[in-house]
Amino acid sequence: MKLWTPKQSLKNGRFIIQKVLGGGGFGVTYSAVEQGTGKIFAIKTLNPMHQSQGDFQEKQEKFVNEALRLRGCHHPYIVKVHELIQEDEMWGMVMEYIDGEDLGVYVDEHGPLLESEALRYIDQVGQALEYIHQQGFLHRDIKPSNIILRVSKLEAVLIDFGLAREFTIGKTLSMSNSKTEGYAPVEQYERLGRFGTYTDVYAIAATLYSLLTTRTPIPAHYRKDGDIPLKAPKQFNHEISDKVNNAILKGMELEPQDRPQTVLEFRELLGLFNVESSPIKFITTKMDYTQLRDLLAVGKWREADGETRRVMLAVAGREEEGWLDEESIDKFPCEDLRIIDQLWVRYSQGKFGFSVQKHIYQSLGGSRSYDQKIWEAFGDRVGWRRKKWLYYTDLTFDLAALEAHLPASAFCLELGNGCFGVWGVLVSFLASRLVGCNI
Repeated sequence: MKLWTPKQSLKNGRFIIQKVLGGGGFGVTYSAVEQGTGKIFAIKTLNPMHQSQGDFQEKQEKFVNEALRLRGCHHPYIVKVHELIQEDEMWGMVMEYIDGEDLGVYVDEHGPLLESEALRYIDQVGQALEYIHQQGFLHRDIKPSNIILRVSKLEAVLIDFGLAREFTIGKTLSMSNSKTEGYAPVEQYERLGRFGTYTDVYAIAATLYSLLTTRTPIPAHYRKDGDIPLKAPKQFNHEISDKVNNAILKGMELEPQDRPQTVLEFRELLGLFNVESSPIKFITTKMDYTQLRDLLAVGKWREADGETRRVMLAVAGREEEGWLDEESIDKFPCEDLRIIDQLWVRYSQGKFGFSVQKHIYQSLGGSRSYDQKIWEAFGDRVGWRRKKWLYYTDLTFDLAALEAHLPASAFCLELGNGCFGVWGVLVSFLASRLVGCNI
């Protein structure tokens, strides 16, 4: 059985192991210094106890697949994976080192979190989960010890994807029955079960329960088999609001169909993501926005951006020209502009949308009068510019993008000097129109 030890070198001296950071039933994580740069990384391997088991190679494959999945994830609240290395037949996942402590330890040391503080971290983890679900995966092991708080930042990072699996809504799937008692829903106790985003909803609700009470909830199978009711978190912490108390209980319903079906719905119950009480109207006298809604609802950001350009040009009667001008923006119907913005804001959890862009543009001093310095500062702020203006193909079409990064194609026309360099005036016109439409 191979166990890496402090001062051990890996990859011909490239990395030097410092210490064990933590471990569980699946893996163990070390801190290591990269000799050439002096940077600290976290390196995760399979738990040594697996090496003597007959299915070691199969577990190695699962471990590598976890690394590959994570390497493709780019989100501010998900641990970043840099590369895979192999040493002595053991695969290692080289990840960012997060200077901080996990929420389980933090709560043990400091007691229950204030509701506002707990909701901040749950909101961040919820956004990370929504991103993971858009990639077609479930995490299946949300719990306080798998959430790290960055030192000096009010920021939580989701780690440990050892139990992550692909899923298909509505299908009965065979999955390992690995789980964490108290945080796993009843379907994780079954070899064959209907898994879905609601599986992670239970775990994030149970995590919030623990953060506010310092108690691990009674395991789901005990509740079901023994017909034991779940005690409301407010019984242990009277400072918990009724809204949050009820949202937790709803998120921890035993039967999957009784829970919020998505993390977004759970965040709505908590009041973390405000959705207007009246539904968004999708059809106006000018345009049917159903296709835009459907693309945004499933996180197809690039296709939705293209659809936004298409409908705006059609509404403005500028399809032949292929771009919007001052007059067409000034006359753009407020009703249509509001629908487009509401759809982007709703399905990006408030990260994208014209109103988000307007807020940033105005915060930098932007007005209807074009100012090149303000326009360049805006481009830097929303990620359209990195020393020089980007081309459309260089943009980021997922929730890992900077705030207000999308929609973008309405302002983009490739002219050999990037996509946005000469079109800043359009944003100033649009910001003015948004003000006029009270958006």
